[in-house]
Amino acid sequence: MQVEEAKILLGFPPNSRPDPSQVKAAYRKKVWESHPDLFPDDQKQVAESKFKSISEAYSCLESGDVKGQRYYRAGVYSRVVKTGVPGTYSSAKRGNRWLIGAPFLLIVLGTIGLGGIKANRAYNLQKQTFPSHNPFLP
Repeated sequence: MQVEEAKILLGFPPNSRPDPSQVKAAYRKKVWESHPDLFPDDQKQVAESKFKSISEAYSCLESGDVKGQRYYRAGVYSRVVKTGVPGTYSSAKRGNRWLIGAPFLLIVLGTIGLGGIKANRAYNLQKQTFPSHNPFLP
């Protein structure tokens, strides 16, 4: 199937360049209109052939390769590179990072420090309560 035929079958002008989302939306609309299960038995053959041709047109426009011809969709060769936010913008937007991170760091270090003190007290209390006579244990 030629690209121009596929575009006309899906409802686009022959010289247009539809986006993939537009192609998908037109395909879904046309398939819903021509699905064979929606027609009576005497019209099913016609609806089935139309359904198959619409599916072929969609695959033709979606794949981008048509019997030696190359169909370039809009946005196929666009490249998105995630570089992040520039440093000057982020510091102006969020403020100073040290002022944000310092309280968190103090909370973490305080928790670790107090937890270590409590663990040391518990160890010494257990050592005094239950002395070990094994010379290899502390």
